[in-house]
Amino acid sequence: MNTGNLLIRKFSGISMSKLLLVEDDELSGDEVKESLERNNHLVDLAVDGRSAWDHLRVVSYDLLILDWNLPDTSGLELLKQLRAGGNMVPVLMLTGHADMEHKTMGFEGGADDYLSKPVNLKELALRVTALLRRPAAQISSLLKVGDVEVDLETYKVTKEGKSIKLSPTEFNLLITFLRHPNVVLSPDVLIEKAWPTDTEVSSELVRKYVYKLRDKIDKSGNLIKTVHGVGYAWEKS
Repeated sequence: MNTGNLLIRKFSGISMSKLLLVEDDELSGDEVKESLERNNHLVDLAVDGRSAWDHLRVVSYDLLILDWNLPDTSGLELLKQLRAGGNMVPVLMLTGHADMEHKTMGFEGGADDYLSKPVNLKELALRVTALLRRPAAQISSLLKVGDVEVDLETYKVTKEGKSIKLSPTEFNLLITFLRHPNVVLSPDVLIEKAWPTDTEVSSELVRKYVYKLRDKIDKSGNLIKTVHGVGYAWEKS
């Protein structure tokens, strides 16, 4: 298997959240990204508005960390467009503007929180944790990656607009893959996410359910990849 565009990691026993960091400063972006990853988050990094939109079109994120000043647009304008399109992902704004006027503009534009630069990484971690604990009702219920779409409220799954019926375990496996595209997930992580706590599940049973899910939603075998000895991944082109 070609794993060229897969981020190969083996996670076990941790709770993962998918974050998009939009920051055009290379050094600052790498520092923040590494800090968030040390706190067990999965982080995509975009350096401008265009690349941010490329990510947002195909991935459903748990949190967006958005710099105010970007080379091709402003973070505020990107935020307004995001909210106008109905995307209610929690947004933490990062900016060098600490005055009340800019904070007001950010909150009125749809930001959920606001952190001034230079970023204190410990404070950032606390803010991120707080936003990720928001009630689910305040977060968009639609999860979409490529042509696969899941409504988390109605449990409806469609691919290319066609409805697909899944068992509860298959559904949980699917949303785990969709929330972490291009990341290889170990059987232990899939067990943690898709089965009830304290349920005895073997790696072989995980394999069987992955094959069941693949048969229903990925007959071509192009989406759910097996990385032998490591785990499985939803490969997003």
